Amino acid sequence: MTEEKIKLVTNNKKAYHDYFIEEKHEAGISLVGTEVKSIRMGKCSIKEAFIIFQGNEAMICGMNISPYEKGNIFNKDPLRVRKLLMHKDEIRNLEQQIKIKGYTLVPLEVYFKHGRVKVEIGLAKGKKLYDKREDMAKKDQQRAAEKEFKVRLR
Repeated sequence: MTEEKIKLVTNNKKAYHDYFIEEKHEAGISLVGTEVKSIRMGKCSIKEAFIIFQGNEAMICGMNISPYEKGNIFNKDPLRVRKLLMHKDEIRNLEQQIKIKGYTLVPLEVYFKHGRVKVEIGLAKGKKLYDKREDMAKKDQQRAAEKEFKVRLR
């Protein structure tokens, strides 16, 4: 019974608003030392990030890791393209689903798992405006129901 030590760094709430998430996958990221230190300090953003395929590799673009303050010459470009560490068959499978079904890959969370930086990526299909409105209406109804329930308890 090993307990998984997971420390969430950042999540992408906008992805859940803009997309229907069909599947979730976990991937490692190829980083340099100063980037890992910066992520440990919580200076990471995946709001505008997306995933592309180059050859047989998956890459994450638009992921902003702020430069480490004490990193001087070892700091890299904050928006550089980073390689995702996944199995080849997993990459091939995702690439086929994107080509055939019209899905996209978006990063959902960045977290530490057993001391290693991981990214949870989601196979997503875009929402239309009316889908977003339906979700907002459901959330409003749920909030109102919870508020009413709290009032009744008092």
